[in-house]
Amino acid sequence: MTSIPQSLSLLGDVSVDVSVELGRTKLPLKHVMALGEESVVTLDRLTDELLDVLVNGKPIAKAEVVTVENKFGLRIVELVGQDEAVSVNAPRPNEPASSPLAAEGTATPQQQDQQPSAAPVLSEGTDV
Repeated sequence: MTSIPQSLSLLGDVSVDVSVELGRTKLPLKHVMALGEESVVTLDRLTDELLDVLVNGKPIAKAEVVTVENKFGLRIVELVGQDEAVSVNAPRPNEPASSPLAAEGTATPQQQDQQPSAAPVLSEGTDV
């Protein structure tokens, strides 16, 4: 985790909506009205593509799905800036290469289940 500048620490208690987008599709309304149990809707994203992480509807990261204590979780792979994506595998400016963020994300999903994660697991109610 990176440290929060003192001037922004007051914002730490502000709640935001975090969502993950699996994919999208366009359907004619008649197909939507015909949906029922067992219906399958194909999305535009491939199964091996990273998912979009949105905060208040704005993309902030790309992530892969992991499991955390029998619940879905996300491993952030890239942080999305306004002009470019920043990989969490590479050290950020002014951040030593030995930081947890620089080291995180190097294990494959199979290795993750075998290795303890150095990154914190965030859930609702977790202080950052």
